[in-house]
Amino acid sequence: MISELVSEMAMGKSIIIIGAGITGLSAGCYGQMNGYRTSIFEMHDKTGGVCTGWKRKGYTIDGCMHWLVGTSPANSFYHIWEELGVAPGWSIVDHEQYMSIEGEGGKVFTVYADIDRLEQHMKELAPEDKDVIEELTKGVRDCTRMNMPMEKAPELYSPIDGLKMMFTTFPLLRSMRKWGKVPSLDFARRFKNPFLRAAFSTTFIADVADFPILCMLMTLAWLHRKAAGYLVGGGLALSDAIERRYLSLGGELHCKSRVDEILVESDKAVGVRLADGTEHRGDIVISAADGHTTIFDMLDGRYIDEKIRGYYDNPKLFPPLVYIGLGVARSFDSVPSSVAGMSFPIDKPVTIAEQEHKRLGVQIHNFDPTLAPKGKTVLKVQFNTDYDYWKKLRQAPERYNAEKEQVAEQVITALDQRFPGLAASVEMHDVATPMTWERYTGNWRGSYEGWLPTAQSLRLRMSKTLPGLDNFYMAGQWVEPGGGLPTAAMSGRNVTQIICKKDNRQFVTTMP
Repeated sequence: MISELVSEMAMGKSIIIIGAGITGLSAGCYGQMNGYRTSIFEMHDKTGGVCTGWKRKGYTIDGCMHWLVGTSPANSFYHIWEELGVAPGWSIVDHEQYMSIEGEGGKVFTVYADIDRLEQHMKELAPEDKDVIEELTKGVRDCTRMNMPMEKAPELYSPIDGLKMMFTTFPLLRSMRKWGKVPSLDFARRFKNPFLRAAFSTTFIADVADFPILCMLMTLAWLHRKAAGYLVGGGLALSDAIERRYLSLGGELHCKSRVDEILVESDKAVGVRLADGTEHRGDIVISAADGHTTIFDMLDGRYIDEKIRGYYDNPKLFPPLVYIGLGVARSFDSVPSSVAGMSFPIDKPVTIAEQEHKRLGVQIHNFDPTLAPKGKTVLKVQFNTDYDYWKKLRQAPERYNAEKEQVAEQVITALDQRFPGLAASVEMHDVATPMTWERYTGNWRGSYEGWLPTAQSLRLRMSKTLPGLDNFYMAGQWVEPGGGLPTAAMSGRNVTQIICKKDNRQFVTTMP
């Protein structure tokens, strides 16, 4: 009787969610499925957070999507995309290539999605590196057998659940421990062949020294299994689908509603105060917003300990980006579609934030007809950059805008050398900087994906609660090191499970 009474009481509970990114929308969906009344407050005029895109002169620049884990029913994440109303009615492109890296003298290293084809290609390029190549591809094949269970939040695991997890992952634990400790750049140095060594160094996050190669192996494993395709329509297609699902479940959505303060009474979160001064009360508050803003601004730094302070005093973040989108009046039919595009050397370095770049990487969206008018194509170029440089420059708007134009001109000139005549076909260009991310998403220091995966952070489990504060939870990339769209959706699901457990409710899900 007592449990039934508690469950009935929970049915009337309200949840306020800060942020309508993928995590906030996910938490809202699962909250509605479980009988809670949810309201989401979003600072921007549309949902999605960093999973977004923007329209310019008839073109759509996707700001997020490369690959989406869970596009195959054989992958455990697929079930979450079903529950959130994205699958199975989506349109998915499974690329044959991850990317291609061009070198001098016409040499090309193509990172094929098929691991057998990749192994053969690498051996043809560098037969002297046979042993290293076989070690690498064995690591990818080992990862293809990994399919993590997603049904229960790790915070709710019982000892029996832990034993089941160990039994499930035991065959791969040794491999994961090995590769999780190896930085990608360190592994690249094992290649004797100078071209393959240099090309491999540019494949993933080359200028982040401790990015673990395990992340690369897992990505290639998902691609090999066709479990990480591209969702046609990009980030907007994903966020729009989940928004529709949330609204169909009866959730309330308030855009252009920036939260300035989380209201606390007797060390319990009781609601939020918006930038316009209005207050909204709820039984539970979930922040799916920026972690730094949540802890140090909305809560004024009152609920932290040394561990939490250490995260933000010595941050290891995904580097912020300068992001160039181009609308080009040509089709690029001869360029193979790929996950991350192509990288090639350029004659004249591109200078961005006083840093020279001697290579240029471009993603050619010839595989997504929804982003450009027929016969035309969206191209994207991005560079890791210096947040503080752009922060200072933004204080002088004329100089800031002139710098963005100069970046676009350099990129167009470099692309014109690789694709003669391209410059004359450019109909649209748009440049986003770390200030753009900060303005529209609130992401601390313009980091587009929060904490950077490292050998240490991959094993880190961050709490979804803050010390001394009741009825409050955090979810999303700032409590899930490594980030990513599936992790964001899973985080919203998991935090709802935790709330249900506290309210003595059985967590349930529904399908559209």
